[in-house]
Amino acid sequence: MKRKLSASIDVEVPFHDLDPVEIAWHGHYPKYLAVARDALMQAIGYSHLEMRATGYAWVMVEMNLRYLAPARLSDRLRVTATLLEYDPLLKIAYRIVDAASGRRLTRGLTVQAPVTLADGTLVQAIPEVFRKPIECALRAVAR
Repeated sequence: MKRKLSASIDVEVPFHDLDPVEIAWHGHYPKYLAVARDALMQAIGYSHLEMRATGYAWVMVEMNLRYLAPARLSDRLRVTATLLEYDPLLKIAYRIVDAASGRRLTRGLTVQAPVTLADGTLVQAIPEVFRKPIECALRAVAR
């Protein structure tokens, strides 16, 4: 079985993320995904600072979420981001589980496209400055 490149983070649901029925409001889940995606990008060696230095950015073009069960105040969530594809689009799958029980709460998918920072032009192929660190990280996971 081929190993995939993943990163996980834990998030505790804060009071200010609750809706009137005292569950985590659905609109806060994208930020939980963003934190896990940042951890994945750092594992690749391509943080936001490094990305900006290359002159490219990955803009969100699609996001899908499936809510399976609610998260509540002070729940510790484990959010895992797994790289599915990276050329020409960056596709990342997400899984959110209750860290204590392992119960699945949410799953998701994001799709991002590379653009130049200078003028926002869509790039038709993965920038080489991203290909190299990602392929290095994938080789390390395969070992």
